[in-house]
Amino acid sequence: MRAAYAGVRAATQALVAGLPAEDLVVQSMPDASPAKWHLAHTTWFFETFVLGPASRGYRPFHPEFEVLFNSYYEAVGPQFSRPRRGLLSRPTVAEVLQYRAHVDAAMHELLAQDGPPWLGERVRLGLEHEQQHQELILMDLLHLVAQSPLRPGLRTSAAPASSHPAPPLRWCPGPAGVREAGHAGDGFHFDNEGPRHRTLLRPYALASRCVTNAEYAEFVADGGYRRSALWLSDGWAQVQAEGWTAPLYWYMSEGTWWQMTLGGPRPLDPHAPVVHVSHYEADAFARWAGARLPTEFEWEALAESAPVRGNFVESGRLHPTAADPPPSGDGRPTQLFGDVWEWTASAYLPYPGYRPPEGALGEYNGKFMSNQMVLRGGSCASPQDHLRASYRNFFPPRARWPFTGIRLTKDA
Repeated sequence: MRAAYAGVRAATQALVAGLPAEDLVVQSMPDASPAKWHLAHTTWFFETFVLGPASRGYRPFHPEFEVLFNSYYEAVGPQFSRPRRGLLSRPTVAEVLQYRAHVDAAMHELLAQDGPPWLGERVRLGLEHEQQHQELILMDLLHLVAQSPLRPGLRTSAAPASSHPAPPLRWCPGPAGVREAGHAGDGFHFDNEGPRHRTLLRPYALASRCVTNAEYAEFVADGGYRRSALWLSDGWAQVQAEGWTAPLYWYMSEGTWWQMTLGGPRPLDPHAPVVHVSHYEADAFARWAGARLPTEFEWEALAESAPVRGNFVESGRLHPTAADPPPSGDGRPTQLFGDVWEWTASAYLPYPGYRPPEGALGEYNGKFMSNQMVLRGGSCASPQDHLRASYRNFFPPRARWPFTGIRLTKDA
């Protein structure tokens, strides 16, 4: 546990290593947070939910941090306004790093002793929580630098072009009938992944890979953003209100599509999965393509026997890349994990029999089960060991700044 703790905490700081303080303190929109805030909040989580109740001699680093870095836990106490996090010029980045070091030292001391029976489970939750914020740091930094007309890159080695073309799209039949869904086994899982329950799947076929930039560009060229009949009502209203004409971070230069990435501007890679599209855009594209989005249970039924392999944050690409050709004779879908979070047609709702945990940690997932859509599979910014087939990510259908993409399905 001490090694796991040290590894995750170091990985978080490695994401911002070498970046100037100016990149870490600015908030580009209300949905995003400064990287400095993420560094502090993940530390606050361990201070509040582990050290406070488990370590009698622990002294908080700063009494006001309990409010400044509480995200949404009403049972803990008040929070600083989320849209105003970018106004927190103090504490400085250096002070936040001191805060992390202070909590890390106390955590290592605690983990070297015999702690309460809940300690291991609570620490594991904190590490999984921090891995979620690692991806949020990258999402929010990309959104921040994309606002600048200078279009600076944060990692010059990020987002190289695909080394091979995307394989032809195939349709992979999924299992039909009554199926079990949800987390099974003894490994870690978030509370929203259970209880395991039965669901009915009608005959369907899942696309063998994600939708590519080239395929999505055809939708754009065919007037996809101008044809109201393709869009859900709320989606069409969003298109009109925001003036959407292409995915987030696409822009046209001298007749060619370019895309802003963590490596800076890049010519649009035709073979890579389209990324930074909302659920509304994914649904409209599926309708244009004569298909639909899969339900989360259709996706899980084909993914639960697949290995968690793909393009994750560890690759250093920090951007999607073309799917690998399937092994000869293998009819299963590829690219199920990594590259892009895949929008599903499923609303984020509790599974039958779900009950949130008691206390403040019950606010972690359960209270967001409204006005959100489920995504599956992980992305190029996700840690590989953080993912599994039952993992349920969720965002509002308008969200475009996550690493979100599209996989199609058809009724068989």
